[in-house]
Amino acid sequence: MTRQIVVATGNPRKLEELRRVVEAADLDVQILGLSDFPSYPEPEETERTFEGNAMLKAQAAARHTGIEAIADDSGITIEELNDMPGVRSARWAGPACDDTANLELLLAQLDGVAQPRRAGQFVCALAHVTPGGKRRVFRGEMSGHVAPFRRGDNGFGYDPIFIPEGQGRTTAEMSAEEKDAISHRGQAVRAFVEWLKEG
Repeated sequence: MTRQIVVATGNPRKLEELRRVVEAADLDVQILGLSDFPSYPEPEETERTFEGNAMLKAQAAARHTGIEAIADDSGITIEELNDMPGVRSARWAGPACDDTANLELLLAQLDGVAQPRRAGQFVCALAHVTPGGKRRVFRGEMSGHVAPFRRGDNGFGYDPIFIPEGQGRTTAEMSAEEKDAISHRGQAVRAFVEWLKEG
């Protein structure tokens, strides 16, 4: 029987990215989105770690859908900003702001800062929860630095300003396959897929 897993995200691009990596593994797994179920109040992200917030979201999805759930909490940490925005990455410019506002605020905060001090990481914590309460977390990290201006039209979030270590392009200038191969989320999801294979 096909194993069903719901991804607890309202971000269609994030769902597509997670689904793409899981389906590439050719497992008998169906990845569902929250739109496949009746809506429910999503939990507030009140934890101070990526792992904590991912777990909150996965637990709520498993509880309300009755099937296995995965949820990720991701963000960018910049050394010059004391590892901020961190868990506040999606709300860096304020709760009602979008990706563009967040990105522009980060660029403004690093204006005039030399490249060696623009180092940071993309971090992803992917939590898996069963309806029975079993829990586990998979983590991925991608190091690099923030570009001085935005480049590229692919991806989402901070992709247009992040250049991974050893690369000359931002992740928004890469194809989906190139990004998946090195990204923080790609790493976390592949670790999850390997665990699925073992099970």
